[in-house]
Amino acid sequence: MKAIAIRQYGGPEVVEFTDLPDPRVGPDSVLVQVRAAGVNPVDWKVREGRLDGTFDVHFPLIPGWDVAGVVRSVGGAVTEFAPGDEVIGYVRKDSVEHGTYAELVAAPVRTLARKPAALDWAQAGGLPLAGLTAYQSLVKALRIKAGETVLVHAAAGGVGHLAVQIARALGARVIGTAGPRNHAYLRELGAEPVAYGDGLAERVRELAPGGVDAALDLVGGDAVAVSAGLVADPARIASVADYGVAARGGHYVWGRPDSADLTALARLADEGRLTVTVASTLPLAQAASAQALSAEGRTRGKIVLLVD
Repeated sequence: MKAIAIRQYGGPEVVEFTDLPDPRVGPDSVLVQVRAAGVNPVDWKVREGRLDGTFDVHFPLIPGWDVAGVVRSVGGAVTEFAPGDEVIGYVRKDSVEHGTYAELVAAPVRTLARKPAALDWAQAGGLPLAGLTAYQSLVKALRIKAGETVLVHAAAGGVGHLAVQIARALGARVIGTAGPRNHAYLRELGAEPVAYGDGLAERVRELAPGGVDAALDLVGGDAVAVSAGLVADPARIASVADYGVAARGGHYVWGRPDSADLTALARLADEGRLTVTVASTLPLAQAASAQALSAEGRTRGKIVLLVD
């Protein structure tokens, strides 16, 4: 199969488009013909070796954890899916080696759900990691309820634009930080935009004089500290970027593969309450360029690799 291989840590120059053996399919896995693979910041961070102390990494490795595609075959113990089924998945395994930047991926059934019909392949490929991170932060960590006000830092990004929509679907009011060029976009999603940077807390209080009920940090920096001055209960602060949030009484969130949560996201999409903004699509062979674009940190929505 054609795939992206990384044989050593480094910059975009170590990304190789090559032929690799087809993956083996275990008894509780399915073989997915990849149609789209979302590009996430964690992908280039893996390439640079930043997660070397977190995961066992085996070279050559295929990067990528997001997938949308068609089931080609199933393992002997699989009853959930059949060949021909269209699926999405957050195919994060216990080690980094066999990822989704490839024509084929062997995916454990625990990482998969049925593809929402409302999303095209590119949108579906961009949903799993970012969608699960947003959903699990809002629903499981922050326990957002209807009528609450939520502050989302970096609300126009890959996770952020999904968090805005999920919070709105839960019945919450959303205040989202973003640069001025993304303010109209956030209004379209149903959020009230504020500019990030110095004076953020004061700008938020102009919209919510009593502060906010909960805050979700997707950018790091001083976002958690600012949130602490706006949220009465520190347990209502979650961050995906700042480990130190736990010391303040909040929640550090790393999205987990979860079929039920993926299914909930797919249901929101099919109900018309969640969509995925795709900033750009590139062919699999241009994965290095896609990762470089992601590393710039200015993407509105998602970058997705398309696989023929």
